[in-house]
Order: sequence, then C-alpha cells, then structure tokens
Amino acid sequence: MKVNSLKLIKMSNSPSFSLNSPLVKSQNSLLAAMPVPEFERWAPHLEWVDLKLGQVLQESGTVISHVYFPTNAIISLLYVLEDGASTEIAVIGCEGVLNIAQIMSGHATLSRAVVQSAGSALRVKASVIQHDFNHSHQVRDLLLRYTEALMAQMTQTAVCNRHHTLDQQLCRWLLLSLDRLRGNDLRMTQELIANLLGVRREGVTTAAVKLQKSGLIEYSRGLIHVLDRQGLEARSCECYAVVKKEYDRLLPARSGR
Repeated sequence: MKVNSLKLIKMSNSPSFSLNSPLVKSQNSLLAAMPVPEFERWAPHLEWVDLKLGQVLQESGTVISHVYFPTNAIISLLYVLEDGASTEIAVIGCEGVLNIAQIMSGHATLSRAVVQSAGSALRVKASVIQHDFNHSHQVRDLLLRYTEALMAQMTQTAVCNRHHTLDQQLCRWLLLSLDRLRGNDLRMTQELIANLLGVRREGVTTAAVKLQKSGLIEYSRGLIHVLDRQGLEARSCECYAVVKKEYDRLLPARSGR
C-alpha cells in the first residue's frame, strides 16, 4: 500500500496542502465534524493511502490496527459464508469510517472490507482515536451516531435483498454509491456488481439494460454514467430513502455531494 508524505500531500486533481489544513478535514464528513482539539491531536498520525479496486482491507475474524476515513473511494463490507460466497451488507465512503468496531471495542470484525471504487483515504491507528472515544463526549457521540446510521444501512440492505426485485436493488446500490462519490460516474463491472449483490451476472446485465433503455444510465466497458438521478430514485424501492433519511438525521452534511 502506497503511503504519501505526512506533511505535504498532493491528492489527485487537488493542490498540495498540509494535514492540519481545513481542506484535509473537508475530505471526509466525519473528520470535518470532529472538534478541532481532537483533530489536531490526530493530524500528526494521519497518513494518505491509495486504495486500489478490489483491494482487501480487512478479513472477517481479524483485528486490524488502523481505521480508514475514505475521501474519494468506496469500501464495501461483505458477509462471507463458509463456502466462500459473499454478499454486500453496507458501503462506506466520504461520509464514514472503516473499522468502527476496533475503535469502540477492540474486537475482531465480522465482515470483509473490499475497495469497491478506487481512490484515497486517510488512515490512522485505531489506538489514537480510541483515546478520544473514551475521553471526549463529542467524539464518542459522533461515532456512535455514525454506528447507528451504518446499522440502519445494514438492516435495510438485508430487507431489500430479501423482498425487492433486482432492478430495485441495483437502483438502491447505484444511489448509495453516488452519495459517496463526487460526480455521476461509477467505474464498476457487471461481474463485480453481481458479486456484491450476491446474484448472477446475467441478472445484473438484464437490470442494467432496462435502466439504460429507460434513459436512466449509460453503461459501457465498466463505466456507469448516471443520466437521471431522480429517475433512479423513483424506480428504487423505499430502502434507499429510508437509509438516506437516517444518515441525514444522524450525521452532518456529507461532503460527497
């Protein structure tokens, strides 16, 4: 994993800036909402890391020493069965943090974390944040609210996978991903989408063709361009709206959109 300079960094398509700059905090909504004294204590420990498509950041049952605050990447949380099959249970982007369980309890996670959309993240040792989680009510409150929002997403994803059509699931998935990126483009193959949703690739192909014929998306060579976001929201089941409402209620305004 590539780690850039800690004092002066150049993000892709961004100017160089110091880790103490407000521009750093603005790259992730949770960091942006952190109290200034706590963030200043974290700044010397922060690292910029590049996250590659398909990179595994954690495996189920393992304890990792760092937490990740994505800036322009999306991370999928997958539940893996004994036979190796997996299904996505949540997505994390610039609104959140990966490895919240390590901060709160120090226990191993029950999910695999895989980079769904390549980009960057700010990485810091969990022990650095654990201290302020235990001693700062503002940090603790914010991270607990994020945990509640993440659990709401997991719950609604399970309901959606059980009760709604693949077309609706794909719309929900596209909308959740867009909320965690800047722009309307997703670089994603149909095979990877199928693996994340736990369905056959042929089903994703059929659903994507329907959305394209309806003028909602354009799809070619692993690039999905959303043409009509409102149309996707209208075509999705209620699950996307439920999740978005909870995130908006519990968390500060997200930096992704």
